[in-house]
Amino acid sequence: MFVISEEKRRMSQKHLKEAFISNLNGTNLLEISLGLSLAPLCLLCRGLLLILYYLHYGKPLSSRKYSLLLDFLVLVSPLVFSCTVLSPIIFFMPSIIAAFCAGIFSKIYSQRKHETRVPFRQIVQEFQKTYLDPEYIPAITVFRVYVNVLTSISILAVDFPQYPRRYAKAETYGTGVMDLGVGAYIFGNALVCPEVRQKSYVMQSKFSSLARQFFSIWPLIFLGVGRLLSIKSIEYHEHTSEYGVHWNFFFTLAFVRLAASLLLAIFPKNKSWIIAINLAVLYQLILNTTSLKMFILHGSNGRDSRVGFLNANREGLLSLFGYLAIYMASVQVGLCLLKCRNSVKGWIEAARFLLLTALVLFLFLHVSQAHADLVSRRMANLSYCIWVLAHCLTFFTWFVVTDLMLVFTKLLVKGSSVPCCWNVVKPPNTGTKHGTEAVPTGKEGKLARICLISAINKNQLLFFLLANVMTGTVNILIDTIHSKTAFTLCILHLYMFFNCLIMYILHAKNIVLKFW
Repeated sequence: MFVISEEKRRMSQKHLKEAFISNLNGTNLLEISLGLSLAPLCLLCRGLLLILYYLHYGKPLSSRKYSLLLDFLVLVSPLVFSCTVLSPIIFFMPSIIAAFCAGIFSKIYSQRKHETRVPFRQIVQEFQKTYLDPEYIPAITVFRVYVNVLTSISILAVDFPQYPRRYAKAETYGTGVMDLGVGAYIFGNALVCPEVRQKSYVMQSKFSSLARQFFSIWPLIFLGVGRLLSIKSIEYHEHTSEYGVHWNFFFTLAFVRLAASLLLAIFPKNKSWIIAINLAVLYQLILNTTSLKMFILHGSNGRDSRVGFLNANREGLLSLFGYLAIYMASVQVGLCLLKCRNSVKGWIEAARFLLLTALVLFLFLHVSQAHADLVSRRMANLSYCIWVLAHCLTFFTWFVVTDLMLVFTKLLVKGSSVPCCWNVVKPPNTGTKHGTEAVPTGKEGKLARICLISAINKNQLLFFLLANVMTGTVNILIDTIHSKTAFTLCILHLYMFFNCLIMYILHAKNIVLKFW
């Protein structure tokens, strides 16, 4: 009798949690845009605090314990608060953090050593002529890490009542924060795919690269199967209309990577944007002119049938076309970013170009929503593809601007260093090999070893996997829906800190866990 009642209680809890994350409509574009500015501002704040510390004590922060604490409190904790208790004032959060950063910068500028003080105009001129390490683009690393961090926060926070329902994934149409996270993950993966990083790309190497990609996706397939079996075996709550009955995001990542490698083995990689446009537009035309849209939304019988593999997983299978279009467009972005730029002036021009592209995409988004269809992650339609690319480009550009601001501040305080930020290098005409010899070598290298961003970057897949496992564990052990605010904040901070701590320890021991 007790077993039956316990089973009923568990099933009712499962249905309650499923209803809690279902039938939602998302939020508006402005709120998401403002929310995305928080991470770059937190990164800027951390960098300015480290420079201020160097200015006061004449040495960089070398304690690993305090470095981890600073990174967590400045880079992660504000994001947890912003998507829970501070979400009602999210529109004021960027201004508050920006004002705090301005105050720190003002303090740094006023407290510079007397002998290093030069007119502001001269500093700006020197800044524009500064050369940067062309072999390393910190904004790519930071973008990918922050997508991982924001995703990890959201997948657990969404099960608590303090996480606004408008931030969760929309049922059919809408723009939730978590809807963007899925596309941003695809965007971030494409930026560092082998086809982008590979310098020589002759015909023979294309197909050998395709074979390597085929073997490299097996961990994602393995994780997808593992997630499927674990969810079904413990009857964990799931949102069926997200990907389907058996499909999940690990399968989507794997098949998108494989399909993209096949396309890039056939077509020139510098034409990937053309492939992306053709894919997204053709897919949208088919959605609008055939019964495919009705099939995705309502199944083959019009009553949400889940009979048969295609019916059961129609959202996951058919959205692959949209995600593949995002991936191919992102490959083009990656190729654009890896063009040799070794000066501040070059990166300022690149940031302008990226912002202009994002603005054009937002214009296209308006046209697409008016004449084609509203944004739908469930279908990964044309509007969704444009929306994801526009926001990802904006998000990435903010990180580029943040890095440039930190480079400018480092010029004010000679000898200061910030981890996961551009190294200032000697000009090419000084005879240095390729002009890439970093000026602050030892300190920069030491700081990179104790940086939380570098730690997560070393084991990104493990970080995401650990977040998924811990999210499931918390949901099994705790009644998240009825949790009080203080308890929710405590759980979310412990969850994120433990996850970050594991990455930090692995990084300190120089351990990279790869399964391929």
